Amino acid sequence: MLSRMHEDALDAGPRKPAPGAERFCAATGEVKPVDAMIRFVLDPAGAAVPDLRRRLPGRGVWITATRDALRTAIARGVFARAFKCEVRLAGDLVATTERLLEQAALDALAISHKAGKAAVGFANVGAALARDRVRVLINAAEAAPDGTRKLVAALQRRHDAGEIAVLDIFASAQLDLALGRSNVIHAALLAGPESETFLARTARLEGFRTGAASGRPGKGRNRRSASSGSRHDDRMKHGETPEN
Repeated sequence: MLSRMHEDALDAGPRKPAPGAERFCAATGEVKPVDAMIRFVLDPAGAAVPDLRRRLPGRGVWITATRDALRTAIARGVFARAFKCEVRLAGDLVATTERLLEQAALDALAISHKAGKAAVGFANVGAALARDRVRVLINAAEAAPDGTRKLVAALQRRHDAGEIAVLDIFASAQLDLALGRSNVIHAALLAGPESETFLARTARLEGFRTGAASGRPGKGRNRRSASSGSRHDDRMKHGETPEN
């Protein structure tokens, strides 16, 4: 296994993977779909950096897209063995990789907004749930339970409720920046390729955090239970008025 890890760890350089392409994980020794992995390359200073878009020059090492796999790669000296040279590893490489994954998801949210696929604010989200093809309901992490429950109830009245993802993993300040508004608490994304990109990137982020990396993000991924409401119900006051 070790000899195979040394032989198969590096790719030949950046290129667009074919549909269904797989790569060898230098940390775990497993072969997985590229969408379940992260490519790392060396920057000019010899430091390992994540290449989320798989476009950076030079040969790359592939690691399963989870915190645990990346920590394993760091602890076992996988990068130095794969690149066959001394590799600089930032002390916050795991946190930096997570921040980049998070920013990639928020960038996709911003693109959805620019494409006219976002409804922002409690009233607008409620109207979208009543009449539009909604793909994602987004509640800020600090959303009060009252507003969240009302929107989830509106979602449950739809015949396609099972196809709508419900997310509460971003803070209001992050939603503000992505959607170009202040005090964003609730938003919804309409069906379209922009929303699917957002869901795929969010699935990648949650997979990195939870260890449930998947090569097939999209339908059903990142979904909170529509019947349970916000995960913050047990630590926020009831009876608050709906937010923006």
